[in-house]
Amino acid sequence: MSNGTPLGDFLRARREALKPQDVGLPEYGRRRVPGLRREEVALLAGVSSDYYIRLEQGRENSPSPQVLEAVAQALKLDAESADHLNRLCLTPSQRPHDGGEADVSPQLLQLMDGWEHTPAFVLGPALDILAANSLATALHSGFDAFDNLARNVFVDPAGREFYQEWERAAHSCVAELRAAYGHDPESARIAEVVEELSADSEEFAGIWRLHDVKSKSQEGKHLKHPHVGDLHIAFAAFTVNGAPHQQLVVYQAEPAGPTAAAFETLRVMATEPKQAQTNANT
Repeated sequence: MSNGTPLGDFLRARREALKPQDVGLPEYGRRRVPGLRREEVALLAGVSSDYYIRLEQGRENSPSPQVLEAVAQALKLDAESADHLNRLCLTPSQRPHDGGEADVSPQLLQLMDGWEHTPAFVLGPALDILAANSLATALHSGFDAFDNLARNVFVDPAGREFYQEWERAAHSCVAELRAAYGHDPESARIAEVVEELSADSEEFAGIWRLHDVKSKSQEGKHLKHPHVGDLHIAFAAFTVNGAPHQQLVVYQAEPAGPTAAAFETLRVMATEPKQAQTNANT
């Protein structure tokens, strides 16, 4: 995914995203490179230029918590990005091992299937759709395949019509994938998805290089389904107990509102083929 180290790539991207005036430094003349210079970050963090350069080049792999805090402050990192910075400095032996991507538990599948009026699905770290109830499947029926959220956003032609706020969805999707990468930089599946999407979408590749980090927010979404039209939903994401690499995503509609009515139409549409198949078999 890069010729550098995960830590160095992150520091470089965040440094290049800042301007001198963002950190209270004067700006003289034209700069040959974007953002802050390494020496300026070192000055702000209170470390030597040589030490900071070693960090970016991957030649210093065990910075102290105090140094990381100082660098995070120098680069104006928010709490999530600062946590990401600390995770990138962990050695493989220090990272939690959860046994890989497990199957979705039967109990969770049963729970989701019982939500006839609520779309719900389970995401893996690489934004793979590990499971979905019938209404979630119907909601995403305009896609060629509802198998990976990032692929739906960036590669499937239906994505730009389905996600009415596409730019926000795109940046959010990549930031979530980047956050998952920080937890497991050695993940073969995340590397596979990033490589595939970088090859298929210049926009994905460009946003991925920004190194923005953000877990799934609780903001509303404006979607547009090819059969039922505009949908304004609220949603929540939950870490699955016993499978911390999985997220349960639940979409909700305002009771008795247009989106709730659209959900009901989708529910009926999803039920009719099953009912027809049942009648054909009796």
